[in-house]
Formats: sequence, C-alpha cells, structure tokens
Amino acid sequence: MSGHSKWATTKHKKAVVDARRSKLFARLIKNIEVAARMGGGDVNGNPTLYDAVQKARKNSVPLDNIERAVKRGSGAEAGGADWQTIIYEGYGPSGVALLVECLTDNRNRAATDVRVALTRNGGSMADPGSVSYLFARKGVVIVPKGEGVTEDEILMVVLDAGAEEVNDLGESFEIVSEATDLVAVRKAVQEAGMDYESAEASFLPSVSVDLDEEGARKVFRLIEALEDSDDVQNVFANFDVTDEVMAAVG
Repeated sequence: MSGHSKWATTKHKKAVVDARRSKLFARLIKNIEVAARMGGGDVNGNPTLYDAVQKARKNSVPLDNIERAVKRGSGAEAGGADWQTIIYEGYGPSGVALLVECLTDNRNRAATDVRVALTRNGGSMADPGSVSYLFARKGVVIVPKGEGVTEDEILMVVLDAGAEEVNDLGESFEIVSEATDLVAVRKAVQEAGMDYESAEASFLPSVSVDLDEEGARKVFRLIEALEDSDDVQNVFANFDVTDEVMAAVG
C-alpha cells in the first residue's frame, strides 16, 4: 500500500497546488478585465493594463487567456462581468488589522465569504474607517536580486522617478513610492535594463504588530481562509514576523 499512499499524497498535494494556481489565474484575469474596462484595451496606452498583463505573464497565465480577458474588458468580446472593487476591514488574532480587497460581481456573496472566514478563524469584521487609517496606498515595485543589482544602484535609478525608499527583502528589493508615481518608477527600472517581478498599488501598514509562532500560525490560517474565496483579490495585514518565526511556521 505504500506506493498507493505515496501516489494519493502526491495527488492531493498537486490538487491543492492546482487549486491555488487556478485561483491565482482567476485573480490575474479579473485584474486584466477591470484594467481594460477602465482604461481601454491598448496595452501600450494603458499602464495599469500593461502591469496587469505583465504580472499574468510572469505567473504563466496562457497568452490566449490574457488576450480574451483584454477583449472582454474592453468590450471587443462579449462576456465581461461587472466587477466591483470593495474593501472590507477587519481584525485578526493578536489584534492584527486587515484590509480585504475584493473584486466581485456579487457584493452579498463577497461580504458573507469574508465574514465567515474571519469569524471561523479568530477574527471579526470592523467598521469602515476603523482599520484603513493604519494603512497607506503606495506603489510597490519588486526587483529580484541579480548580479550587479545593489540597493544603492536601484536608488540611483528610481529616486528621480519619485521613489521614497528601497527595502531589502532577502531575495528581492522592494521599491516604495506614492501610488501616482508607480508607472514612472517601473519605467525607470525598465529603462535601466533591470528585470522586475511586479509593479502594483498596494496598502502598506504604518504600524506593525509583532507575532510569535502561535500568533503567526493563527494569522496565516486566517489569511489562507480569506484567500480561498474567489471574490478576494488581496489581503493586506499589519503584522511582522522574524525569520526565526517564519522558519518555525514553515
């Protein structure tokens, strides 16, 4: 039975990976549709669409899927949904503040999914405005570390484009700017011949909560439950964990 057990385990793991991959694909496709609807289907004339398409390509979304999403969003092809962006606020274990960004065609379903995930995992919904003040909307460009790419070199490239800071994330650098300077910073990175992993607007916390191993496990479990919802695009939280805690949690 050992061979069968190994196959079953592998199959289960693959199913989990495939499920997460399909959810990721769905999120990326939604982003493309919305960007095309808001700013048109010309990738070169629509920076938000450009970044959405680039992110999808870097995550191996098939080109055919990308092209159809652009057509649906721009109205060149029927079938585009009326996606609405809604941000729910909440609290998780250890008092961690959460912003849950949804892109949905059904507000009631999205609200129910978020509320259920929170209450089942030690969290709770919060009143509008009670959490959002702890976050600032920023432009974030992630540049992978490569040969010759140093923090100082990146700073020289992006400071004139509006970058506020460059942070060392271990395997990559995070360039933070005002959300309105995101495109200029991304273009500066490209013009310098540097590769980048992603460029998008994000919510960064102004105050962080330090988590121990137990707290981290609970918060990660909650975020995973939230991300299981098809309507949830992003979960932003104001926790901080050490490398030791990350290693222990796995």
